[in-house]
Amino acid sequence: MTHTTQKLKLNIKIQGFTLLELLVVMVIIGLLAGYVGPKYFEQIGKSETKTAKAQIDALGKALDQFRIDTGSYPTSEQGLEALNKNPGNNPKWAGPYLKKSVPNDPWDKPYLYKSPGEHGDYDLYSLGKDGQQGGTKEAEDVTNW
Repeated sequence: MTHTTQKLKLNIKIQGFTLLELLVVMVIIGLLAGYVGPKYFEQIGKSETKTAKAQIDALGKALDQFRIDTGSYPTSEQGLEALNKNPGNNPKWAGPYLKKSVPNDPWDKPYLYKSPGEHGDYDLYSLGKDGQQGGTKEAEDVTNW
């Protein structure tokens, strides 16, 4: 073997990682993902709740404008659709009060509307991620009261 061939073989042996080094790096990456992952998904849940609150606020403003024009809030039977279509050909209706159709909540369920409400003139709410009454964190109800 020549001196150059020995040098090449030596360089090849020095390059690369051992299996132990790769396992250590994989364990470290796994620990970081285990710590960061839940924090990331928690932030997504918070942003969906904030979006629902903002949408309920915007729908509430449209409902208030509807009341100013017509003298009352839409009934539960008329629902939020009364913001886009004149319910019963009301001559005082000056809508549409929304630029687009009534959106679903961030969990793709329709907002619930009741008028007269139990907590005010009307109740407007979402049951959260779980679709059930009550709950905590992401599953918490988002309401206008």
